[in-house]
Amino acid sequence: MKRFMIVLTTLVLTTGLLYLVGHIFTIPLLMFHHKYIDNLNGFYITSSSLIPLMIGLIVSFFAEKIYVYKYRQKLG
Repeated sequence: MKRFMIVLTTLVLTTGLLYLVGHIFTIPLLMFHHKYIDNLNGFYITSSSLIPLMIGLIVSFFAEKIYVYKYRQKLG
């Protein structure tokens, strides 16, 4: 259970921090929101950059590997 919480916390914090940095410094690759509105047809699409999410997944993967390695060392 602790392993899952470490992975989830790392993912949320890393992704949130990268989106926050993107909005503070106006970095489009790290920003969350993009809109497309077609008033003629009533078409509305919003999307966001997935780069912070991918980086967050990579960081959480390595955080889990480090946790498992240290846990196994502790057990002996």
